[in-house]
Amino acid sequence: MNHIQPFTWRKGIVLSATFLFSIFLIISCKKKENSIGQNTIDQNELLLSSGIDTFELTTYSYIDDSIISDNAPFAVLGSYNDPVFGTYNAEFYTQFRLETFNLDLGDLSTITVDSFILSLEYIGQYGDAGIQNIEVFEITDDLYLDSTYLSTDVANTDPLDWVYPGANAILMDEEGETIVGEDTLTQKQLRIPLSTSKAKTIFIDAVSGAGYFDDNEAFLDYFKGLHVRTTNSFSPGQGGVSYFNLNDPDSELTIYYTQNGQQKTYSFQINSSCADFNHVDVDTLSGPNNILNDQTAGMEQFYAQAFGMRAVVEIPELSTIPQNAIIHKAILELPVAYQTGTPYSPGAEVSIATNLEIGGTKLYGVNTIGYYDDYRKSFEIDIRSYVQALINKEVVNTRLIFSPLLHNTSAERIIFNGPLTTNKDKPKLYILYTEF
Repeated sequence: MNHIQPFTWRKGIVLSATFLFSIFLIISCKKKENSIGQNTIDQNELLLSSGIDTFELTTYSYIDDSIISDNAPFAVLGSYNDPVFGTYNAEFYTQFRLETFNLDLGDLSTITVDSFILSLEYIGQYGDAGIQNIEVFEITDDLYLDSTYLSTDVANTDPLDWVYPGANAILMDEEGETIVGEDTLTQKQLRIPLSTSKAKTIFIDAVSGAGYFDDNEAFLDYFKGLHVRTTNSFSPGQGGVSYFNLNDPDSELTIYYTQNGQQKTYSFQINSSCADFNHVDVDTLSGPNNILNDQTAGMEQFYAQAFGMRAVVEIPELSTIPQNAIIHKAILELPVAYQTGTPYSPGAEVSIATNLEIGGTKLYGVNTIGYYDDYRKSFEIDIRSYVQALINKEVVNTRLIFSPLLHNTSAERIIFNGPLTTNKDKPKLYILYTEF
């Protein structure tokens, strides 16, 4: 099981006032001009230096099927069919909590259930979700807040779909208006209509005297939560995934009812005391997964995908940098294959991790983030602290591992150009250091 944990590198210290300046331009293939670092690397120094060299990069990908997905920042829901990566399908499980205890409904014969709505506040979207077929099932397994759930885990459910009959096809559009009654909400929501007969059953059970609404512990024994999923059949290039903030007060399960001519509501809350987890299925039989059986193919293109693949860059010759070096700059540029406007973008940021030991399975953050430049179609990553840590022998030179920043709570995927790509731009690393 892989874990990404914070890791802080110590800063190098200048020990001498007399320096021998050397500049190394490290790239994956032939030398070429590049504008990265022009604001801090003097081009005159570059031309005058005799310390320009070329080191090789090794690039590939691997499947990570041990992604912890419980209580993630966002719930993910939806599916898409990527022309390169294949199908991606995201769903989630969540508990609910009572709004009030000992619900007093009075005479049930005076109540008419108007609607039963699961509302989820949008926080983002990947691709073009469009109309998707949504299903909602009651969980029959207990979920536990202190348990660890992986993205491959499932919970048992009752087979009856709670969505209102005939209402499964729902437009998932975070930019669309959300209208409740006569009000247009500021915060956009996905509102899933559920069966009113289920709401009536809940009200009957609430006043049955069985104590289901006495407290949250009793309520969770009665109602263990909901599993929300989509079932779609998209052609390549269709579909998308939406992100939802389950801890927002507007994400809730609400019964709208009329009693003696007065309109009322009762809501079941989703909050930080609720256990929840994302379940994601990614295509592991086609597309970029083929390079797992032929690692040399990763030298042409290599890949990263949330809940699935991690991208790897190995730079063995970093170990040849002099041990008395102070690293002033180390910028890694990773170009991507992406055409602006196509639905599945590389996202805005990547996280970087490494193995602290050769053959180790735990991942540790490199205390930096890579940012995407849409003009250059590449990610630019400052790895100065990491390279200095190698020089200081604080870590061993294993590999750098790249993932979408929200690897366990998004649907992003990235196609990186490898050193042997037929595309124009290749991955490059620029290093400026001082020997003392």
